[in-house]
Amino acid sequence: MKFYSYHTLVLGSGAAGLAAAVRLRAEGVESVALLTEGLDQGTSINAGSDKQTYYKPSLCGATPDSPRAVAESYLLAGGADGDLALAEAATATRAFFHLVDLGVPFPRDAYGQYAGYRTDHDPARRATSCGPYTSREMCRALIREVKRREIPVLEDRVAVRLLSVPGENASKDVPQRKILGVVCVNRKTLEYEVYRAENIVFAVGGPGGLYKRSVYPEVHTGAIGLALEIGALAKGAPECQFGLASFTALEGRTFPKKSEVATPKEFRWNVSGSFMQVVPRFVSTAADGESDAREFLTEYFASPVKALERVFLKGYQWPFDARKIGGSSLIDLCVFHETTIRGRRVFLDFRANPVGYAIDALPPEAREYLVKSGAEAPTPFERLMRMNPGAVELYRDWGVELSREPLEIAVCAQHNNGGLAVDVDWRSLNVEGLYPIGEVAGTHGVARPGGSALNAGQVGAFRAAERIAHDAGSDAAAPEIDEAFSIMANAETTRLRLTARRALERGIDWREERDAFQTRMSVACGILRDAAALERARNDANAQLTRLYDCGNESVLLNPDDAAPASRDEIETLRNLQLCLAHKVYLDSIYENAISGVGSRGSQITLDPDGEPISNVFPSNWRARPEDASFRRRVFYSYLDSNPGDGGPLATRSFWREAKPIPEPDEWFENVWRDYREGKIYDRSASR
Repeated sequence: MKFYSYHTLVLGSGAAGLAAAVRLRAEGVESVALLTEGLDQGTSINAGSDKQTYYKPSLCGATPDSPRAVAESYLLAGGADGDLALAEAATATRAFFHLVDLGVPFPRDAYGQYAGYRTDHDPARRATSCGPYTSREMCRALIREVKRREIPVLEDRVAVRLLSVPGENASKDVPQRKILGVVCVNRKTLEYEVYRAENIVFAVGGPGGLYKRSVYPEVHTGAIGLALEIGALAKGAPECQFGLASFTALEGRTFPKKSEVATPKEFRWNVSGSFMQVVPRFVSTAADGESDAREFLTEYFASPVKALERVFLKGYQWPFDARKIGGSSLIDLCVFHETTIRGRRVFLDFRANPVGYAIDALPPEAREYLVKSGAEAPTPFERLMRMNPGAVELYRDWGVELSREPLEIAVCAQHNNGGLAVDVDWRSLNVEGLYPIGEVAGTHGVARPGGSALNAGQVGAFRAAERIAHDAGSDAAAPEIDEAFSIMANAETTRLRLTARRALERGIDWREERDAFQTRMSVACGILRDAAALERARNDANAQLTRLYDCGNESVLLNPDDAAPASRDEIETLRNLQLCLAHKVYLDSIYENAISGVGSRGSQITLDPDGEPISNVFPSNWRARPEDASFRRRVFYSYLDSNPGDGGPLATRSFWREAKPIPEPDEWFENVWRDYREGKIYDRSASR
């Protein structure tokens, strides 16, 4: 194996990881490198929406705003900590203007004001956008800066194991670990590589590979399982976000080659905003996608006008929301019922108006919006062209012409508001040297303002880089690769090789295994959650994970054949290990959350025989347990209590604790100035 050493490694090259690399170098950390599967991989550069949103404090007009006001917006739905909310809010403006200075084209007026609009869960007009590819524009700008600063970018590296040892406080109930490095496989050379590091900025994105039907780009699977595997504490894992999204097979289509992004087999996109506001037809077909086609929403609503109103509101209220199951989120439930229960397929058709459509028949809010937008055209497609031609163009970029064909849609996994638990410097709460940033960091609660995830990734990059630079001082050198580390790294890599190769020898197909846990997650952990179904799914998950990990317990010695270069199947088999482990922790966490009495909240409904019927048009067992609002003041944590590589039992532990309020620090300038000069602003050990 090849060994390398850096003071700080950044894993992942999305907008958060790129920003971290830039900020680390800006803060004076020279020994830094970025490891990634590819600059064209991941969610940030491959995803967006009709008008992808970036959330920041108001920077236009006379509306008053403050860090505390923004922080309060983060906490409205509950399940989040006030100290993190304040840190995100307070650093947001700095992070935003850093992107502006790097060339991200956020729109401003003639006077330099950055105008805003309202987004999901946003009480003010704080949202901004530079089009459907906002996060891609962020990546472009940050990649330019990474290259300008000559930061090493090591592509084609697949991380397969985090290396760690017990921490100083290992006697605590929650395991304490210390990061030593990471094992990767080079996809080009098929060689194993070991990287020694004092710190790892863990910017691996959300759990995109856990769900069968997902709007995450195909190339992004996520790697939170690597951290869960060593016992990293997770926070708010059950709080997943779902919404309507399209997915279109690209085989046989002609489209310009996307040199800066990955070319998928399937183009996936959120059908939010103007896609809904132009009020398209919703069509259901048989499983073949053609026969028995019918416009089906009228079967679920008392009148066509009621259906039209809900469709329009989906544009403002795109994420599925348990509080809106009598309103706009009823559309999600209708689509879910058609696809999951009836086994049919659902399409959006922009070529003709839905039943009952007339501009004068629309509710006042929808009618006023379309009139003001100059979108009184006769068809949904023409309305979309007038209101947001970029939305049409982004599909054309992938060979999809909305004027000639419908879009297949479903309720898809889109985001995880939870993730790994961090403090206000984005340090893992129990793994020293691990800095989770971006979507993999669990900084949000039950719900969040739309676009705040993009801000959180940038803020996390700033905070983590500053903390690492402060702790390292001016002598941030790469750590030594000593004999003890080499022995441990070789042993861990040997176990990984054996696990993957024995699995392949036994005929375990990684594609079938991945399909199994993705299907399990979509069925049991989607927008409808049932405790009995979750318990069955947990048992199946434990059996699958045990089968995969047992393949590595036969021997710890490599024979010459085992030492051969890895294969593509071996790499994907190893990826399955951390994905399968992550799906177990998520399943366990969602089950414990469901039986704790939280009820229906966020982007999920907890089914209960004694709950309230959702609607008489749905199955009789679709009864929602009401939310227990007292849980909004609490935060849910979970962790794996042993390293499966040690052959120990795999058990997820979980607990609740009271949410932290928004801090009220001393704001007197002279005192703040003194604490800043003396470095006391970093004396926050209690925050962990």
